[in-house]
Amino acid sequence: MRVSFSTPLRAPAGAEAGRSNNPDTLCINTIRTLVMDAVQKANSGHPGAAMSMAPIAYTLWQNALNYDPTAPLWPNRDRFVLSIGHASMLLYALIHVAGIQQVKDGKVTSEPALSVEDLKQFRQFGSKTPGHPEYGHTTGVETTTGPLGAGCGNSVGMAIAEKWLAARYNKPGFTLFDHHVYTLCGDGDMMEGVSSEAASLAAHLQLGNLTWIYDSNRISIEGSTNVAFTENVAERFAAYGWQVLELKDANDTSAFLQLLEQSKAQPTKPTLIIAHSVIAWGAPHKAGKASAHGEPLGAEEVRETKKFLNWPEDSSFAVPDEVLPHMRAGLGARGAAARTAWEKLFADYRAAHPKDAAELDAIFNGTLPEGWDADIPLYPADAKGIASRASSGDVLNAVAGRLPWLLGGSADLAPSTKTLLKGQDSFQPAEWGGSYAGRNFHFGVREHAMGAIVNGMALYGLRPYGAGFLIFSDYMKAPIRLSALMGLPVTYIFTHDSIGVGEDGPTHQPIEQLVQLRATPGLVTLRPADANEVAEAWRYLIASRSGPVALALSRQNLPTLDRSRYAPASGLAKGAYVLASSEQTPKVILIATGSELSLAVEAYETLSAEGVPARVVSMPSWELFEAQPQSYRESVLPSGVTGRVVVEAASPIGWDRYAGPTGTIIAMNGFGASGPASQLLKHFGFTVEAVVEAARKQAG
Repeated sequence: MRVSFSTPLRAPAGAEAGRSNNPDTLCINTIRTLVMDAVQKANSGHPGAAMSMAPIAYTLWQNALNYDPTAPLWPNRDRFVLSIGHASMLLYALIHVAGIQQVKDGKVTSEPALSVEDLKQFRQFGSKTPGHPEYGHTTGVETTTGPLGAGCGNSVGMAIAEKWLAARYNKPGFTLFDHHVYTLCGDGDMMEGVSSEAASLAAHLQLGNLTWIYDSNRISIEGSTNVAFTENVAERFAAYGWQVLELKDANDTSAFLQLLEQSKAQPTKPTLIIAHSVIAWGAPHKAGKASAHGEPLGAEEVRETKKFLNWPEDSSFAVPDEVLPHMRAGLGARGAAARTAWEKLFADYRAAHPKDAAELDAIFNGTLPEGWDADIPLYPADAKGIASRASSGDVLNAVAGRLPWLLGGSADLAPSTKTLLKGQDSFQPAEWGGSYAGRNFHFGVREHAMGAIVNGMALYGLRPYGAGFLIFSDYMKAPIRLSALMGLPVTYIFTHDSIGVGEDGPTHQPIEQLVQLRATPGLVTLRPADANEVAEAWRYLIASRSGPVALALSRQNLPTLDRSRYAPASGLAKGAYVLASSEQTPKVILIATGSELSLAVEAYETLSAEGVPARVVSMPSWELFEAQPQSYRESVLPSGVTGRVVVEAASPIGWDRYAGPTGTIIAMNGFGASGPASQLLKHFGFTVEAVVEAARKQAG
C-alpha cells in the first residue's frame, strides 16, 4: 500500500537510548545490533528489514506470543513464520535472546538453540544460522522460507491445521487447540502471486486464527517499490475479506499491541496489519535506501548507527546481562505457565478420551495406527483394467478409513483426480455448508497456494495430499521443492500423466514434468503401472516419513496384470523389479513405467513366443531403485546385458542411464497433439509393434 505518512528516521525523544532504563528498548536494540554485527562479519546478508522490524518482532514475542522457549515442540504453541526469509538474522537474534532450547533427535536438551558463537557464524558453511531459515536445521524455525510468498502460504496451512485439530479433538472442558499463527511478510511477499492465492482462500475459510504483519518499507532490490508496485494493498485484502489494520510507525510498540488485540478479537477474518517502516531505521546514511536491503551496512555505518542508538560503538555481538532475564520474565514465564496448564489438561483428556489422545500421540510422534493398511484392496487380473487415477482413489479411501489425519483435496479437480474422500465433510465454515473437522479440501484453481498450504499442514504432523493434473505440477514447483528440502511427508497426486490425455491437446499433455520431479532431491516419484502397483505405492508412501512423494497416474485404463504369471507388485518398494524373465540370460531387457508397461509385457510375450530370451523390468521409481544395494540393481539390470529398450511416454532425458549407450529409448521428443489417445499413441510410436521391432534389433 502507498503511504500517506512517513516513519521518522530518528526515534522519538528518549527512545533512542539503547542502554537506558527501558528494558524493552534495550532488547530491541540488542536485536538490531546483533543483526548488524552478524551481517557485517559475514560480509553478506540483508540487515535492513531485520533492523526496522526489530521493535515489532520483539513486542510480538515478548508480549503476545504463546510460546515456551524451554518446550519448542509444545503442540499448542503459537506459530511465528518469517516469510521474509532474507531477514533471517532477525529470527536468529530472537531465538537467542528468547533462550529457546535446542531440540536434538526429537528431544529438548538443556543447550541453547543458538549461542552468540552461532550468531557469529551467520551464513557460514555448517553453521546453525544459514542465509535463510531452514526447518529442522535450526530449533525455533517453524518452516523453511526464502522464496517470497512461501511462508505466507505455509501459514495458511498452519492455521487450517489448527482449526482442524480443534474441531476434531477439542471437547467440552478440554480446549487443547486454540493458538494463533503470525507471519511477518514484506513487499516482495505481497507481489508474489502465491500470497494472493493463499490470502483469498484464507478469507473464504474465515481463518480468524491467522495474522499477517506486513513490513511496508517500500524498498526492493531495484530501489523504491514505486518502479513496479503501486497498488493499494489494504483495499486488496479488504476485498478478499480480511480485517485490515494499519500501524503508522513500526517503532510504536504500544499501538502495535493494541492492533494485535484487535486481530485476536476477530474470530471470522484473518488479519493483515500493515506496519509502515523505514528500512534500516537508525542508520544515518542508509536508512530508507535500497542499499540497506541486501548488503552489509559497512563498518563505519555500523559504528555510526550504534552511536545513534547510544550503544558502545566498538562493541561486537554484545548482549547486555539484563536482556535474557527480561525475556524469560515475559515470553518465558507466560509460555511456561500456558504450557504447564496445557500438559495437565492433556493428562486429564487422556483419561477422559483415551482413543482421541492416542490419535494425537500418533500425530505428534509421526506414527501410524495399527492396521492402517488392512483395507488396501488386491486387484484380480483384468485385461480391460482400470485407470490408475481410479484405483488410486479406491486405495486412498481404503487408507483414509483407518488413518483419520489423512486429508486433502485438489485444485478444483477432485472429480478428475479421484481424490474425494467418501462420506467425509468438506473443510469449510458452517456458512459454506462444511465443517472445520472436514477432510475434503477445496483449494480452488490455486496450485501454487495448494502446495504451500499442504506443506503448512504437514508441519503439524498431519498427512495431507494435494492433487492436480501432472502438467500443472509446473505451478507447484516451488512448494514441491520446499517440502523435499524440509523432508515433509506430503503426497502430491498427479493424474492425466501422458499424451493419453488425448483430446485436451499439448497444453495439457505432460512431457518434461516427470524429469523435473525426478530431478528434485528428496522427492520420490512413483509412476505405477497397474492397480496393484498403485496399491503398493500407497503402502510405501504412507509408511514413509522421510519426505514427499509424487504419484503420476493415468487417465486411461491400464490392464491389471495377472500376478500369478508375473512378479508381485510388492517389488515397487524397491523402485524397479523383474516382472518377467526368460530362464536363459536375456538378450534384451524391456524397461517401462506406468501405462507403457503393458506394451512391454505384450512385446515380451511376442519375443518369448519367437524364442528370443527377454526380460521385463517395471521401474516405477528411479529414486527407490537407486537407493537399493548395487547387488540388487545388478540382479535387475545385469551390466552384461546391453540390449535394452526403454518405453515411457515422456521426455527421454535421464533414461540413458538405464538404456545404456547402445540401448533404444522410445519416448516423446517433442510436444503432443490433440486427438483421441489411441491415435496419438500410435502416431508417436507407443505400440507393441514398435517395442518388438526395437527389441529385435537390440537382441541382434
